[in-house]
Amino acid sequence: MSILIKEMFNKISDKYDLLNTLLSFGVHHLWKNTCVKNINFKNNMKILDCATGTGDLAIKIKDYDKESIVYALDFSPSMLGIAKAKDNKNKIHFINGDILHLPFKSNSFDAITISFGIRNVDNILFAFNEMARVTKSGGKILILEFGQPRNIFKFIYKIYCYLIIPLVGKILSGHKYAYKYLPSTALSFPCADNFIKLMKDSNLFINSSFRSLSFGIAYLYIGVVK
Repeated sequence: MSILIKEMFNKISDKYDLLNTLLSFGVHHLWKNTCVKNINFKNNMKILDCATGTGDLAIKIKDYDKESIVYALDFSPSMLGIAKAKDNKNKIHFINGDILHLPFKSNSFDAITISFGIRNVDNILFAFNEMARVTKSGGKILILEFGQPRNIFKFIYKIYCYLIIPLVGKILSGHKYAYKYLPSTALSFPCADNFIKLMKDSNLFINSSFRSLSFGIAYLYIGVVK
């Protein structure tokens, strides 16, 4: 599965930022800003952004706290190429790698972030283990991911995901599969208390919590590593 996902992101990388902003009406930037603000920065933090994609979140972290040392990892060379081009001052350390096999020593980072990438990994528990391994005790892991609204927006959101996103994605990117896969996983991925249960069952965190964003379209999960 990882090979197929990597190939998919390589193919849509050139239109990824445009479609993210268009299909989320720009709100994904606000969600990422919320993630950054919940890091709780201290002096000279070392932070890793996993599944960085085109680097939006990593760049926001560095812009928010210029003293932090920021690493950004992704398994798609094409996505990383765009991320590096956006980081025109070479402030971020970009690495081509897999979240399931992080190329870092244990206890290397003060915090780890991942935005809209955890649902694409083959083994979520293994990803938790890897992120926790390279995070210092007491450090935070912040996970931003799509969920499912539970109110009046639920029906509208399903129509949008099943009909509008695949259509617009196909027209602008030329890759229908990617923009059927991405919203379908968002609609089926465990969210809110169900995702917190996965975090608790991993026995890796001192505590874990979540915050609903935009009526449950997205969630920010925060775990403090043991």
